[in-house]
Amino acid sequence: MASQSKAGLFDLRLIIALLFGVYGVVLTITGFAFTTAEEIQKAAGININLWAGLGMLVTSAIFVVWARTRPVVMPSEFADDADGAGEPGH
Repeated sequence: MASQSKAGLFDLRLIIALLFGVYGVVLTITGFAFTTAEEIQKAAGININLWAGLGMLVTSAIFVVWARTRPVVMPSEFADDADGAGEPGH
């Protein structure tokens, strides 16, 4: 059986988790510190920034757990080409 390697930091799920995490932190801080009572009344009494931010943080955590528990495994023929050895001129 051929050897296998993991995709690691280049896993798209980790990039998506980072984006959701950054936006989640920004919205959560906005919801806690900068949302006025007038804005909450416009949104039917719900602090949308806070809830959307918390939802994004939860989603980010789910993506990280998913990427850690089920890593993408690359077959060895693709892992060997990742270092540039299969390209012409090397």
